[in-house]
Amino acid sequence: MKLRPPTGRRATDLMVRIWAGASAFIGIVILFWILYVVIQRGLGAINLEFFTQLPTPPGTGGGGLANAILGTLVLTVAATLIAVPVGLMAGVYLAEFSEDSKIGDYSRFSANVLMGMPSIIVGVFAYTMMVVPLGHFSGYAGALALAILMLPVVTRTTEDMLRLVPNTLRESALALGAPRWKVTLVIVFRAAKGGLITGILLAVARVSGETAPLLFTALNSPYWFHSLSETTPNLTVTIFNYAMSPYPDWQQKAWGASLLITVGVLVITLLARFILREKKV
Repeated sequence: MKLRPPTGRRATDLMVRIWAGASAFIGIVILFWILYVVIQRGLGAINLEFFTQLPTPPGTGGGGLANAILGTLVLTVAATLIAVPVGLMAGVYLAEFSEDSKIGDYSRFSANVLMGMPSIIVGVFAYTMMVVPLGHFSGYAGALALAILMLPVVTRTTEDMLRLVPNTLRESALALGAPRWKVTLVIVFRAAKGGLITGILLAVARVSGETAPLLFTALNSPYWFHSLSETTPNLTVTIFNYAMSPYPDWQQKAWGASLLITVGVLVITLLARFILREKKV
């Protein structure tokens, strides 16, 4: 066999290394550029009033976004309560019971497609399913839309994490007479808990900055909300409305809300990576 000269291979390797390094550098620069701009423009809006007071009327200075912050937290928690149990059980089925199953293949394919589904389409779906029949916007519709976006992330992460657990652990528990459901929920879940928590946190980070689904479902409100059955204030739609307004004070608050969401997503992502790294160790 004729050997290729090492000079060409080394040159190709060097080019690929330079290309990969340059791409990574550009991505890091863009990330820190975004963080710098958001911090520079939004830090001035962060104060005690921002977290404790309601928005002021258009053109009036002062006030805060306390209702939108609370509404975002409630919507995220509600979506998590809907998506996580369903996603965990779907992931259990795909990892533990769907071997050589057409339903498992279709479910896995559907989850993959749903992961790439534009969020605005999910918003239109939730609008059609809940807002139109009920005749009004509501936090429940917003929570449903966010839960649909979270569901495939939790499902696929659960499947992947459970498949990483060695089969010998399952076989040992089954040999001792433990039923299959108990082996899965007690033994396998405990072995994969770090990855499962990471998947849930990543799903929460996935929906934290979504605006389009909430425009069609929860909409927004400048007042405190008392139930998810009514329009629910939230940070993302507030950012959309305030950033498009002609009022400098509202634009400043939009940057402050953007900073708050950015920091929240960054903290959740770092926490997920820390848990996953701790699990690997």
